[in-house]
Amino acid sequence: MSSTAASIEMQEKKSGTPALMALAISAFGIGTTEFVPVGLLSTLAGDLNISITLAGLLISVYAMGVAFGAPILTALTNKIGRKSLLMLLMVIFIIGNSVAAFSTSFGLLLVARIITSFSHGVFFSIGSTIAADVVPENKRASAIAFMFTGLTVATVTGVPLGTFIGQHFGWRSTFGAVALLGVIAIIAIAILVPKTIKQPPASKFSDNLKVLKNGPLLLAFAITALGYGGTFVAFTYLSPILENITGFAPNSVSIILLVYGIAVALGNTIGGKAANKNPLKALTWMFAVQAIVLIILSFTAPFKLVGIVTIFFLGLLAFMNVPGLQIYVVKLAEKYVPSAVDIASALNIAAFNVGIAIGAFIGGLVVDTIGLIHTPWIGGIMVLGAVLLSIWSASLEKKK
Repeated sequence: MSSTAASIEMQEKKSGTPALMALAISAFGIGTTEFVPVGLLSTLAGDLNISITLAGLLISVYAMGVAFGAPILTALTNKIGRKSLLMLLMVIFIIGNSVAAFSTSFGLLLVARIITSFSHGVFFSIGSTIAADVVPENKRASAIAFMFTGLTVATVTGVPLGTFIGQHFGWRSTFGAVALLGVIAIIAIAILVPKTIKQPPASKFSDNLKVLKNGPLLLAFAITALGYGGTFVAFTYLSPILENITGFAPNSVSIILLVYGIAVALGNTIGGKAANKNPLKALTWMFAVQAIVLIILSFTAPFKLVGIVTIFFLGLLAFMNVPGLQIYVVKLAEKYVPSAVDIASALNIAAFNVGIAIGAFIGGLVVDTIGLIHTPWIGGIMVLGAVLLSIWSASLEKKK
């Protein structure tokens, strides 16, 4: 490595913390808009005169928009400077949420959610690689966890606050407030992200296809979809569960979501540290405990005290796996398809959201057929699938 290249790399490492702060602030806005409908399902359904299950499409359609948009848009934008691209994504974010704030029908609201989802996938795919690049090798999972802290803080404060605003001032006000978060994010990116952020070489279309043909990466994507998505069978309908099964008043739900969010923030930090050395080993035990907690929730949901305790542990585990899943895919991509790391990262973000969409869809089917109370244990079975795939993936890695 030349002295000039080494100097630039050292500068990037020193600029890591401000850049990570900007990524976390942006992730806060994106996380808020992704999950805030969870606390507003009843409000939205009542105002738009639709069923709760139909309102749940606001989450699953958003997730599918991310899933399809992330790899395609990441490939199309890989020649744009990283900083400029981050700012462009937040402009799309603002437009989408502004359309949602002025929506007069469920159809227009769905369109607004799809527009917003396009910013989500590309942001987290390139954000993950930026976060991993601006810190030393042994801190990469923690750096990704720090970026995703914005997502978890959104669960702690953004979603409960958005729920409160929606319940008292109307759900359109919530999306208007989220659009303002996008403005703050653009300012943070402009100030805190340096222009020296490393630009990866533009990948060829053939390189992108290599990702889709790589067995270990495809297995990792499946682990992400099952392990992360299983929680959403229940989480998508957490507000109705708390109101209709546990018996809490609607005003209490935002407080419980705050407790859930605190647990999510703690779990994300723990998950990042646990995944720094051996992400796959950490993921296996995380998924195992997560599946157990989901199954337990089906039995404790009718009881207020033990129900809240179980929900706290569910929150602790819900995002704990995110840093490990993302850094594991980045490491596999660097090993097998080094020319398409951004695309592999984007496809994993897609896998996260395919999992959310599948989880929300399965949850809707469960609600419509056998009832709300059965969503947690069915989600637990989905997560158990990720445990088995993680063990399989570990055995394959040992053979190579």
